[in-house]
Amino acid sequence: MQKMKAFVRTSLQSQHVELAEVAIPDINDDEALVQVQAFGVGIHDRYFIPPNVAFPYPIGTEGAGIIMKRGSRVSGFHVQDRVILTSAMQPKGGCWAEYVAVAQHALIPLPPEMDFTAGAVIPVAGGAALESMRSLALQAGDTLFVAGASGAVGTVVIQLAAARGVRVVGSASPKNLDYMRSLGAETAVSYTDPTWKQQVRQWQPGGVSAALAIQPGTIEDSMDVVQDGGKVVAVSGDQAPSRRNIAVSHMQHHADTRPLLVQLIADIAVGRIQLVIEHIYPFAQALAALEKTETRHARGKVVVSLA
Repeated sequence: MQKMKAFVRTSLQSQHVELAEVAIPDINDDEALVQVQAFGVGIHDRYFIPPNVAFPYPIGTEGAGIIMKRGSRVSGFHVQDRVILTSAMQPKGGCWAEYVAVAQHALIPLPPEMDFTAGAVIPVAGGAALESMRSLALQAGDTLFVAGASGAVGTVVIQLAAARGVRVVGSASPKNLDYMRSLGAETAVSYTDPTWKQQVRQWQPGGVSAALAIQPGTIEDSMDVVQDGGKVVAVSGDQAPSRRNIAVSHMQHHADTRPLLVQLIADIAVGRIQLVIEHIYPFAQALAALEKTETRHARGKVVVSLA
């Protein structure tokens, strides 16, 4: 049995993650075996595991690598193809490993002008940004407040919204205000400033058209700056009762978002959308990368490289 190194959960009872040597997964007819070159680091990686899995279980939700083997029913991809992949909730394990088994529907070609570290961090944050924009359903001239705008999802949302003519105000720490403006936010406020809500109201006296609550615990504050009858979309899964006839909903996942993600990857590859990576960690320091991401203070994305 061939072995590989992987960062694994060892039980359902503990969220402890450790480096271990485990078997390289076998593949089904509709799967490819990918040699992982880089993987994105997300706040859910430690605990996003499916039920009834065998332990030790490799964690991980997104990455990029090279196809080393493909099943008989895999079409459109070949051995040695460079691919972007999603590996969330796969029973055989995720991509925090030297190899991962990936279903064909979870593979996207890596553009030739894009490196593995860039491709590895797009699926989760990029997908969430696209789903958020769909849920917000804003038009040119509308106004949007983004709570937690300097993180992985927010950096993409700002750019997508600005490209559609939506006027954006983002909140983040003081050091990230100019950074948000550089991405396309019309203005930016510091969540550490007790007057930030007044600042948003001064910018848009009647309140903004909608808000995207990315960080946990930001739905109620977001409602304070939204106009009567506006909307708040939550990414974190938080719950809060509606006020002033504001529609509060949660980001929804749709199967037909894949073509939009493919287009987003193409836009990033040619520079139409800026991809922000705060730091690239080596494989041996993946746990440090996870701990950094779990602080929710990363600018853009954190990635681990196996190269």
